[in-house]
Amino acid sequence: MLSAEDNDLLTQTDAGTPMGAYFRRFWQPVALSEELAEPDGSPVRVTIMGEELVAFRDTEGRIGLLDRRCPHRGADLFFGRNEECGLRCVYHGWKFDASGKAIDLPNVEPGVPLHDNVRVTSYPTCEYGEIVWAWLGPPEDIPEMPKLEFGLMPPERRFVTKQLAECNWAQVIEGDLDACHFSFLHMPAPSVTSPDNPYAPADIQRLQVIRKNPIPKIHILDHDTGFVVGWARDAEEEGTYWRTTQFMLPAHGTGPSALPGETYFGFTVAPITDRACWIFAYAWNTDRDIGPEERAKLGKGHAIIAERGPGYVPVRNRSNDFQIDRLVQKNQTFTGVKGLAEQDLMVQQSQGFIADRTAENLTATDAAVVKFRRTLVDAARALAEGQDPAAARLADAYHRRPGSHYAADGLPLEEVLVERFGHPRGQMSVPD
Repeated sequence: MLSAEDNDLLTQTDAGTPMGAYFRRFWQPVALSEELAEPDGSPVRVTIMGEELVAFRDTEGRIGLLDRRCPHRGADLFFGRNEECGLRCVYHGWKFDASGKAIDLPNVEPGVPLHDNVRVTSYPTCEYGEIVWAWLGPPEDIPEMPKLEFGLMPPERRFVTKQLAECNWAQVIEGDLDACHFSFLHMPAPSVTSPDNPYAPADIQRLQVIRKNPIPKIHILDHDTGFVVGWARDAEEEGTYWRTTQFMLPAHGTGPSALPGETYFGFTVAPITDRACWIFAYAWNTDRDIGPEERAKLGKGHAIIAERGPGYVPVRNRSNDFQIDRLVQKNQTFTGVKGLAEQDLMVQQSQGFIADRTAENLTATDAAVVKFRRTLVDAARALAEGQDPAAARLADAYHRRPGSHYAADGLPLEEVLVERFGHPRGQMSVPD
């Protein structure tokens, strides 16, 4: 368990908090490129770590990310006119470019210093992997965007979206690092054994191994940008079945199930407030294009990607109890909730908007969750003492893969990762 003090430190990311300062030393995803598809298109509201902002793509394609409040009288710039390389407040016509500089103050007399001095708070942005990222940290020394592998793929080999989670950001990461929940949460009902079962989250061989081994052996290896976790399960004549996932600072996670040739899954969590977050989810394949059939499947919700409705809100969500079907729960699936992603969201949100970690009773299977908490709490405290996070400057070290592998019994995780990826920490070479 965590103390109340450490739980607050872990979960609070608003400006002025230790974890908020830590997150602001890394690029943060704030919108999908598709939300700002057209120059001079509609502005988009963005709330990130409690800051209320507005994003727009100007006439020349540049993306501005500004404080939503006009510095004149505080009107909301979301209602502004996106025109001729700037966002114009509709209250009195003040206009700002993508850098936040005032470029037209039509109700201010010529020669008044306001014409030269007025700015609205703005943040640098970049586009990577069809996601708009923002730098909310110190402006004097902005690091390179981390080279997450999905963003290095051509568009034909990736699928990118986002989904709302109505809980604190840390609960999403902890769900990904949970060692044994897959043996329960995502399983068919115990009476369902058919390999053709439509509720099965993986092929029947992996399904049976996971179900039979609810207490996997956990192995954790540190690396420059976080750590990799391996869960080992006895696969009998196949040896040991390994599932490995990458956690990368401050809030990047991956799905552990992909075998060679299969599509990889990953996500980045961006706090909206301490009680909600966006999950920017992505799928990528390093060997082939993601074809129309697979793309349509992802679009409707598959694996870590939920079925999404208007505003990227999951169709099955907190407001409708995730459409739990008790008859399905009794006869077909362990939860009665459709969708692996929705099952995760259900239990993560059921812990409360902000989980009370002071009341937990942890077990050995929670080792990776404990590792995550300690890593983030220690890193935030180190920054408060003047130690900047080194990982933020190691863009190439974010090119890492997760995945499954069948290996000989007794092989250590380092050698499993070498067999699977050619590197003992799953780090891949960045393409030229």
